[in-house]
Amino acid sequence: MDVQERDQYAIFKQKFFDWFLSEEDFTDLPRIIQALITLLQKEFHLLDVTFYVLNPFKHAFEPEVTTDCMIKQRREHASIPFDSHLKEQFDDVMIIDDGSEIKTVQFGVYFSEDSCSLVRFRIHERDMLPTSSIKQMKHDFLKVFARIRKVSEVLSEEKRYEQLHRATTKIHASMNIGDVLEEIVKTLKDVYPAFTCHLFLSHDSTTDRDLPIKLLTFENEDEHMGAMQAYVTGQIQLHDSLVHKKSVIYAPIKGAQGIYGVIEMIAPTVMELPEREMRFISLLANTAGSALENAKLYEQSKRLIADLQLINETIHHLNTNLRFQDALQFMIEKIKTSFDAEEVGFIILQEKERKVLPGSTSFFQSREAKAYVDFVFHRIQHPRDTLFLGDVKIHSNDTKRFRSLMAVPMMRGMMKGVAIVLHQEAYHFSFDMFKLLQSLIHHSTLAFTNAALREELERMVITDRLTNLYARHYLDERIQRSMEEDGLGTFILIDIDNFKKVNDTYGHQVGDEIIIQVANIIKANIRQNDIGARWGGEELAIYLPKVSIHAGVSIANRLVQKVRELTNPPVTISCGVSYWKKNRVDSVKELFNRADEALYTAKRAGKNRVVVQEY
Repeated sequence: MDVQERDQYAIFKQKFFDWFLSEEDFTDLPRIIQALITLLQKEFHLLDVTFYVLNPFKHAFEPEVTTDCMIKQRREHASIPFDSHLKEQFDDVMIIDDGSEIKTVQFGVYFSEDSCSLVRFRIHERDMLPTSSIKQMKHDFLKVFARIRKVSEVLSEEKRYEQLHRATTKIHASMNIGDVLEEIVKTLKDVYPAFTCHLFLSHDSTTDRDLPIKLLTFENEDEHMGAMQAYVTGQIQLHDSLVHKKSVIYAPIKGAQGIYGVIEMIAPTVMELPEREMRFISLLANTAGSALENAKLYEQSKRLIADLQLINETIHHLNTNLRFQDALQFMIEKIKTSFDAEEVGFIILQEKERKVLPGSTSFFQSREAKAYVDFVFHRIQHPRDTLFLGDVKIHSNDTKRFRSLMAVPMMRGMMKGVAIVLHQEAYHFSFDMFKLLQSLIHHSTLAFTNAALREELERMVITDRLTNLYARHYLDERIQRSMEEDGLGTFILIDIDNFKKVNDTYGHQVGDEIIIQVANIIKANIRQNDIGARWGGEELAIYLPKVSIHAGVSIANRLVQKVRELTNPPVTISCGVSYWKKNRVDSVKELFNRADEALYTAKRAGKNRVVVQEY
């Protein structure tokens, strides 16, 4: 290199030094290389300069940055094969002379055993540089580029850790899973803009936000083998795809209590990531795991508190002396609201027969429900068995009306019944919902049992043991209440004719059976709100609230006919009828006395008849 060439090269190095000092951001390495080759082009009057990077899968150099507009437009067609001829001369400066005025000069640059690049530029022959200058340029370019790359790596790493610190601060400040996942994705895109990133998450960690999330399942295991390996082992995995010619990194999202998913990072090409890069990715994934775990624990604690409040409020309400029917209706509405259930049914076993309790949703009154009830009782053979199915198949023809099913036995000693909850959408109920349902049913079964026992005790207190008609004192109370609240009513006093003869002829056991038969005929011929009662011995009574005397007499005549026709051995009855109206002074005692007088008259008139006693 002569004096003039040295002076020219010294001027270039001065300008390079000035450019180097003016640069403020060395983290974007392609941009820095672009600026460097642009400076080379300008100072040495080059027509264009291109910086190539070796793609080991294609065994060719592909343009990374260039000042050639044609190469920019057709980058995929501008690769240079790394053949044996190029390998032999890679360390030398090659000048390609095709006989024209434009010469092509290239030289190789090694950075490591597995990493190398190629610099190629075109120059007019009048501006052609001496070989010694080009060799010096190559020598200096290698040193400069190595330093710039080192500075870029240090600054990039510093910037990445700043971004990680910012992201860590932000995601740990939020207890919302959606916010945490959104910040993780944003950080990945900021730190690795050239990578395509996805989050493999379990079903309970997903969010409704528009994020690149994939469900972590054992389906398509071959396709996502790396993700499953990272999830199972808890170790970062690096896979090279020969088909797609890309490197894929799988980093487990780890917390202190478990692994919550996997970060998938798809590199734009096949690349060998240095150890420090792998450490950073692992640190990023662990930070994400810690934040996600905290958010999940926070949401889980809120959910547990809400569940406990729900259980407490429900049981407190059930224990406020509700009637059994009201308690059951309240429980069904609570389940529908809390679990977003479509159908809820309570089925109990009575003498080995299944009975759908009133208040269950309408579906359980249909024929179609029988298949679901049969399925549940077939699967639940033990009081501690439960069912939690996300995609249930009930019918053999594969029609799936309700795909999500939860069934919990109602236990109090032995299994008394089962609560069944259904939804048409598959996997609609979470496992946490199932556990909450178990707690609700477990605690509410005692309340249901207490309500049923309380009603049974009340029924026994007001019911005659032999006939299952109401007791005399309850009849008195109901008539008194009716006379205070209603406008009219009719009272029928009934006596079985010649009852002593029945006892003497057939025995007292048959006599009791006759009383039961007459009581059953009475119950079959009165309304639900009418009061049938045992008056004493073989005497029975009926009170018909809001019923006129004419309707009352008609009912009494029908009872006389039915008893004569239906009893075995056949007997007859006599009926005394009385009534009251609001506009007359009256009392329960006087109402009874009038009916008793009418009954006495019927007996004296030949029995087997109805007599009315007016005021």
